[in-house]
Amino acid sequence: MWLLIGVAAAGQREYFSGSDATCAKVGTILVTIIAGPLNYIGANPKIDCEAPQPSR
Repeated sequence: MWLLIGVAAAGQREYFSGSDATCAKVGTILVTIIAGPLNYIGANPKIDCEAPQPSR
């Protein structure tokens, strides 16, 4: 059931449209399928990443 809700969430965001399948797009779809249902229960997960700055 969880995965079906995730697939519906990815479909609502139109991630399945288009023919260009890049690694980034496939990764986004998979993460949405796994974590997407959390938005429907109000969790609204967000990731805050800080990458190190390159040296000068």
